[in-house]
Amino acid sequence: MNYELADKVVLVTGGARGIGLAVAQSAHSRGAKIVLIDLDEEVAAESAATLGSRAIGIGADVTSFEQVETAFERAISEFGRVDVVVANAGIAPSVATVAGMPVDEWERVVQVNLYGVWHTVRAGMEQIVDNQGQFVLVSSSYAYMNGMLNTPYATAKAGVEALGRSIRTELLPHGASATVAYFGFIRTNMVGTAFEDPLVNRIRAIIPSFLTRQIPVFRAGEKVVEAIEKRAPRVIVPFEYKAIFYLRGLLLPLMDRRFATDERIAAVVRDSERRS
Repeated sequence: MNYELADKVVLVTGGARGIGLAVAQSAHSRGAKIVLIDLDEEVAAESAATLGSRAIGIGADVTSFEQVETAFERAISEFGRVDVVVANAGIAPSVATVAGMPVDEWERVVQVNLYGVWHTVRAGMEQIVDNQGQFVLVSSSYAYMNGMLNTPYATAKAGVEALGRSIRTELLPHGASATVAYFGFIRTNMVGTAFEDPLVNRIRAIIPSFLTRQIPVFRAGEKVVEAIEKRAPRVIVPFEYKAIFYLRGLLLPLMDRRFATDERIAAVVRDSERRS
């Protein structure tokens, strides 16, 4: 069933930049009203201003359920309702093993990337049900790929996938729905910073190059909005990851075995621990 975005209110966490802003731009171009939520309210407001009319920016830390609830209240006060919620806010950890990463950093990544999504879902649930709207939960290809040297991110994104698939089933009887977004490597500041790390580049030299191909952020935004319009259960970008997603029961054990037996991977792990 086609879902028209014109005059709908779309709320995006982590919306001041990157994928979140790209989704907002695409939805705004289709006539939606936009609420950008980000940690820094001034930055969120500046990004909203670039969209023109029908957009506001609100500051909130998604690790605080109370702040997320307040952000929803402000959005409803401004636009009267919320129809689509894109739970996109996320951060990346430093490149390190579990043994080499500080406990507070590991937990902070999970707090933002998993509990932040949960807070956003719970705060927005009543609006989505009442308005027969939609959630988009931004997971990652790391939800099903091997998360070595990136374990808090992979752990959180696997949890986001499970949450998104579950709530879609719970929402459909109400005429509402949810989409899980799985991204590979999108050309954002977060990915650019990761690719500057020499350890990451050593891993990239080992695995097939298509697995780390970057795509423009606007394309990710467009694909998310297309999925919203179709009420699709999932969106996977870039397309190479679709085959891995659908065949993961066969392919991922092979990848795990490759990682477990490749001495070059073992050397990267050892060097990461020495660096930590």
